[in-house]
Amino acid sequence: MLKFNLINFFLLGLLFQSAYAQPQRDGSQLSYDALLSNYRYTFDVNYFPFESQNTTLKMAYTYLEGDPDKPVVTLMHGKNFIGDYWASTAKFLKSQGYSVLIPDQIGFGKSSKPPGYQYSFAALANNTRKLMAALGIKKSIVVGHSMGGMLASRFALLYPEITQQLILINPIGLENYLQYVEYKDIDFFYKNELSNTAEKIRNYQRRNYYDGKWKDLYESLITYKIGQLSGPDKDLLAWVNAKTYDMIFTQPVITEFKNLVVPVTLIIGTRDRTAPGRNWKKPGVDYELGRFDLLGKKAVKIIPNATLYELHGLGHLPQIENFPKFKETLAKALSIANN
Repeated sequence: MLKFNLINFFLLGLLFQSAYAQPQRDGSQLSYDALLSNYRYTFDVNYFPFESQNTTLKMAYTYLEGDPDKPVVTLMHGKNFIGDYWASTAKFLKSQGYSVLIPDQIGFGKSSKPPGYQYSFAALANNTRKLMAALGIKKSIVVGHSMGGMLASRFALLYPEITQQLILINPIGLENYLQYVEYKDIDFFYKNELSNTAEKIRNYQRRNYYDGKWKDLYESLITYKIGQLSGPDKDLLAWVNAKTYDMIFTQPVITEFKNLVVPVTLIIGTRDRTAPGRNWKKPGVDYELGRFDLLGKKAVKIIPNATLYELHGLGHLPQIENFPKFKETLAKALSIANN
């Protein structure tokens, strides 16, 4: 009888492991809550509790400690991503001796998602500054991708004394969108988010990020989003996602690029055509949004002490699409801070 129970216990354990592992490859197999409680990240996740806007929050983050004589690199994620998509970049940086900080911003990933929060790049930058202070980080190379590029730019503008270098990877915000597109309120984005489906998410990223191509790696990066569509917090997530869309349009950084006082490096996949608001341009506007093959060149003319690296043939996520090529460029960019 004991033997029978042990065998069955073992088999049940295998079944549980299989059921738990599978959803990481196919988000439709499991529902994820707002905090991604049962979604596994590559690295251990810690939590920083703090007060902001009369609310107790917790900010999820990973910190990989490197050599004491090497800088800390802080990686800021984009809007449609979580900190975990930086895993390959973080492993590379750690192998080079850098310490690496990867926060999930409030409203994203495993961090708190307060519905009444005033989401702004300034607030998120300030939250990140508090996290750095709690970890004893006095200076950092700040790296931002996509929407994270807007956040990283705001961080460098607000806290130049902490920012050792600013590295922007295909950042959105190289254009002042409301100059060209109609304003849409948060309710508009909320309705769009509520109507999202797994296929819509997949098709958007395939078309806009990967030149119509799709791989298992790309699928793995949207597993959490697909799982949350059938999770218990879909309405909350739709609302928070809508509010964070709003700040992309109403809080431009391009108008202040001339005020940056830290070394800035842009890494641009020139195939990228990401353009928030492209589908609701103002009547009579014929300006083509999202021409990253041109935007990088324009930006380095505005930003003092700026360097541009163009990655031809790559799109919005060069660090995902061709990591070997990207890491060579990142190493060149980091050498600027070490000189």
